[in-house]
Amino acid sequence: MDFDFSDDQEQLRDAVRKWVDKGYDFDRRRAIVAAGGFDRAAYGEMAELGLTGLYVSEDHGGMGMGPTEAMVAMEELGRGIVLEPLTQTLICSATLQTHAPAALQAAWLPRIAAGEAIVVLAQQERGARYQLGRCAAQATESNGAWSVTGTKSVVAVGDQADAFVVPATVNGQIALFLVERSASGVSTQAYGTQDGSRAAEVVLKQAPAQLITLNGLSALEEAVDIGIACTCAEAVGVMDKTLAITVDYMNTRKQFGVNIASFQALRHRVADMKMQLELGRSMSYYASLKLHAPADERRRAQARAKYQLGVSMRFIGQQAVQLHGGIAVTDEYIVSHYFKKLTQLDMTFGDTLHQLGEVSARMQETAGVFA
Repeated sequence: MDFDFSDDQEQLRDAVRKWVDKGYDFDRRRAIVAAGGFDRAAYGEMAELGLTGLYVSEDHGGMGMGPTEAMVAMEELGRGIVLEPLTQTLICSATLQTHAPAALQAAWLPRIAAGEAIVVLAQQERGARYQLGRCAAQATESNGAWSVTGTKSVVAVGDQADAFVVPATVNGQIALFLVERSASGVSTQAYGTQDGSRAAEVVLKQAPAQLITLNGLSALEEAVDIGIACTCAEAVGVMDKTLAITVDYMNTRKQFGVNIASFQALRHRVADMKMQLELGRSMSYYASLKLHAPADERRRAQARAKYQLGVSMRFIGQQAVQLHGGIAVTDEYIVSHYFKKLTQLDMTFGDTLHQLGEVSARMQETAGVFA
């Protein structure tokens, strides 16, 4: 199989990498964290690069690209541990474009592509434990108008987003709705997250909503699978940079008068880190390439990929800290922020233990079919 990237994809990678290196350095990131974990100006710069319109069709002002281009962009953003939530933009633009009525697409997709509107997925609820089929939020219809009541947790930039894609139950089935943050009955409570970014609790009390689709569970599963693939790609970028920082440190840190990179035992540990990085990279490719597969195959692929990425992230993060020593857990040193990012990515869209359970359950389902 040919894993070479096209010229357009390499140009996209180069453009994003240059912006991360020159426009989103560690000092700027620290300033954004201190200011609350989100910067509209930085998000606007990503929009100027076309990143917010990657999944939006050209008819709506977007780039009309696909999972491979998203993977390339997310890897480079991961290298810079960028805080602004492009994954959420890709999830919601793809969901709206695939499932929303034409009028809703026309109202929101051009604004999303231009970076003028931020729409994020608000699916998590307390006690759901990554189970997408568990949804306590309720939607009701009156005279053709919908409203949603419920509470969603850990919503990315929930107090800054312009709208939310919200799952809610209708007659015992999950449907998807778009709810504007400025609508009546919507309140948010923001807080910082471990990696320095921003999230919020979102409370909806009979908030006016626009129906995206009544077939909400399958649409939500598709949305989360897009999120998993993006998270895997971002994790590859984070791990790649973490390894590079660690190798640079070992080439400069001296003990007994020589660089510690010359110690064979430590070189073996770096080799193990590199192996885990490449395992994670290959599974990230697998996740992105399977996004257009049939639903069952797609879901199995995402669970497998996220499990391997979880294993790789934990190993590389822990080894980086151990090879650096105490400096690695100080806020002043950059590798501590990469370690925090890896820890948070592991828990995003289902942690390693959850994904292991998903893989096991789907293998049993497959075995049952052929029994």
